[in-house]
Amino acid sequence: MRRLLVIGMGPGHPDQLTVQAVEALRRIEVLFVMDKGAAKADLVQIRKRICERHLGERSLRIVEIADPLRDPAVESYESRVAEWHERRAELWADALGRELGENGCGGFLVWGDPALYDSTLRILDQVQGRGITFDYAVIPGVSSLSALAASHRIVLNRVGGSVHITTGRRLAAAIAAGNDDVVVMLDGEGAWKALDPDAFEIYWSAYLGTPHELNLRGVVREVGSELERTRSAARARHGWIFDTYLLRRIAKPGA
Repeated sequence: MRRLLVIGMGPGHPDQLTVQAVEALRRIEVLFVMDKGAAKADLVQIRKRICERHLGERSLRIVEIADPLRDPAVESYESRVAEWHERRAELWADALGRELGENGCGGFLVWGDPALYDSTLRILDQVQGRGITFDYAVIPGVSSLSALAASHRIVLNRVGGSVHITTGRRLAAAIAAGNDDVVVMLDGEGAWKALDPDAFEIYWSAYLGTPHELNLRGVVREVGSELERTRSAARARHGWIFDTYLLRRIAKPGA
C-alpha cells in the first residue's frame, strides 16, 4: 500500500524541523509540492533548500502540482474553499496514482503545523474516496504561533487568561466577544486597522524563520502606519506575504 508522510516543516527555517520530521523526510521517495505560480516560487524553493539541508547527497524526486485558483465567481467563502479543495483533491489523486508506486512512500512538507489552519489533511481525506488507496501519518511541526512568540520573547496568554486563535475575517467578532489576547493568521487585508488603535498592542511578524523575517511591536496607534508601509513593501518585493500577529488589549488603569 502507498504510504504518505505529512510533515510539519515549521515556518521556513531549515533548523526548525524536529528530529522526527527529519527522519520522516529521509524515508520518503517522492515529495509532492504545490506550485502556486511564479510570484510564490519562493515557497517551492524553501522546501527544496530544506531537502538539501537534511538529505545531503541523497536525491529526492520532487513532483510539483499546479495549484488551482479559487473561483472568485463563487460568492460564499465556505463554498469557494470547498470548490477549491475539490479541484485540489482531483489533482492530488492523479499525481499520487501517476507518480507514486503501489508500495512507495511519498510526502508533503506542510508550512508550520499540519493541524493548524492548513488544508492538507482535509484534502487527503477527499483523495481517499477517488480510487487511490494509501495510508498516511502526520508529523507535527513548529507553528507560526510558536515562532511568533519566540521572536518577540513573549508568552501568548497572560496569567490566568486564555489566547484566542482566529483569522483576519473573524477578528472583529473575536474582539467583540471580549477576547483580550488574539492571535491572527491568514489576514490578507490587515483587519487590525478597523480596531481602536489606542486599545491594543500588536506583536507582528512576517516570513518567520526565513532570512526575510520582519518583526514590529507596539501600541497600534504608534506603530500602525509603519506596519502598513512595511507590510505593503514586503508584499510588493516578494510577491507574497505570510504574517502572523498577536493583538493584546491594553488593560485600563485600576482594572
